[in-house]
Amino acid sequence: MAAAGALGAGIDARSLDEAMSAEPHFVACDAGTTDAGPYSLGTGCPAFAREAVRADLETMLCGTRDAGIPVIIGSAGTAGADVHVDWTVGIVQDIVQATGRSLRAAVIYAEQDKDRLLSLLAQGRILPLDAAPAIDERTIKRSERIVGMMSVEQLQGALEQGVDIVIAGRCSDAALYAALPIKMGFPKGLSWHAGKVMECGTMAAVRRDRDGSVGNSGPTQYNRGVLLGTVTHYDARITAIGPGLACTPASVAGHSLYENGDPFLFAESAGVFDLTRSTYESADGQTVRIAGSAFHPGERYTIKLEGAELAGYASVIVGGIRDPFIIRQLDDWVQRALASIRSKVSHLLSHVLSKEDYKLAVHVYGRDAVMGAAEPGSVLPPHEVGLVLEVLAPTQELATTIAQISRQPLLHNPVPGWSGGVTTFAFLHNPAHLERGPVYEFNLNHIALPDTTDELFRTEIIDLVPGADRLPVTTT
Repeated sequence: MAAAGALGAGIDARSLDEAMSAEPHFVACDAGTTDAGPYSLGTGCPAFAREAVRADLETMLCGTRDAGIPVIIGSAGTAGADVHVDWTVGIVQDIVQATGRSLRAAVIYAEQDKDRLLSLLAQGRILPLDAAPAIDERTIKRSERIVGMMSVEQLQGALEQGVDIVIAGRCSDAALYAALPIKMGFPKGLSWHAGKVMECGTMAAVRRDRDGSVGNSGPTQYNRGVLLGTVTHYDARITAIGPGLACTPASVAGHSLYENGDPFLFAESAGVFDLTRSTYESADGQTVRIAGSAFHPGERYTIKLEGAELAGYASVIVGGIRDPFIIRQLDDWVQRALASIRSKVSHLLSHVLSKEDYKLAVHVYGRDAVMGAAEPGSVLPPHEVGLVLEVLAPTQELATTIAQISRQPLLHNPVPGWSGGVTTFAFLHNPAHLERGPVYEFNLNHIALPDTTDELFRTEIIDLVPGADRLPVTTT
């Protein structure tokens, strides 16, 4: 069962209870993603509030404990580094204290030792994926954290220990659901495909209207409910459980193509699962049957690496322009404002930084802030635009200083064709600037070639007991 698409997004307890009547072998939920950006990996701070994660974990643990089936959590704490895993273990410990019920947990750590990675790099055993940045020893050394993405093998080893919950660091989303079916001997292609569909929960479902037709909302993460997957030796069946929810061939096939460069071939650590010959058909009003999915073992076992490093510190200014005279010549106005800011920064701060040491960016909301130059076609001039000036510099003090220097050029930037004084920009805040703090960027999109499937991961089996700290049992 997929309890939700993301731990902390909310789990519908009634739907979970209803799905438990089908006697699932496990309940899983993904807790992380690179979609949230590099900040969580760089700082160690989760993207979801602790209260939200605790509420979801408690719903899952209370719903499964009497059934004696495990809960599997992957990419704990958003980025899946050691600090995120320990944060999640602490929440489960709090639940144990509150409920008075002990749990045995398998805790799998995915954060990488830099010396080990430097050794692999020297041996030519770290290779780039598509569009990966160039790396060297300095890249690894200056990374705040680097994680490896585990697959089914590490989860299977943890489940062999008979635990109540698996709390895993960075993990393949689909592996959360494929691990146990594959371990039980079911086809790898079907197991991986089911995992691919299940990992975002009811995003693979639609909401039906009362007459049975698909509602206008379409597939949406706000579909409250759960997904139930059934894998056999011949097919995989995906069922939506929740008020008005259903899986359709279109919704399941659509989610099968989700988040991948190739719509049919999906690379994982041990090989590629292939949807080229997959078929989708409605089994009933809520269930879709998948068949024909295959898995091709790879020539070598790989572990995807993700790293984050500090890019600098940012301050921002947010405001708006409503004057149609300025909006008609907005691009020129922005470029002249930026030129004025750079000139003042050069005059005032050249003794502490060069023009290469800082960055200025302007985002124009209401026109092209989302897609920028990729925005298709021309649009009618808006009646107002929102501008965000972002300053990135080596220190917070310098970023804020540049933002303060920027205030006056934005406020009274001259406009060609307009005589006399002019106020051009309405600031949203007072003071005009906001200190955003440290900014991180991803610096690794590579694969490592380990000798064994487990050498880049560490597993602890621990007992969580009311009235006591976690008690390590074994470590591998």
